[in-house]
Amino acid sequence: MYLGRVVGRVWSTVKNAELEGQRFLVVQPITPEGTNAGKCIVCTDMTGAGADEIVYWVRGREASIALPAPEVPTDFSIVGIVDEMSVNREAKK
Repeated sequence: MYLGRVVGRVWSTVKNAELEGQRFLVVQPITPEGTNAGKCIVCTDMTGAGADEIVYWVRGREASIALPAPEVPTDFSIVGIVDEMSVNREAKK
């Protein structure tokens, strides 16, 4: 799983039938400290995440498994909204 911040939404009227009714959010991947970590991505969202919320997302096969339909064509899916986060970098030394 990866961390990200919701920075936007995408609307699509023409899409694969399995994506009907799915929400698409633009997510900026972030590090555990909250700094940007790469390019923005578009994720399907089953959580109801909103603007500026920190989320965790999955990619690849796990992204399509997270959705209710059996074969959803998606590369990235939001699977949770982060309520609180604590990082202790000293523990790794």
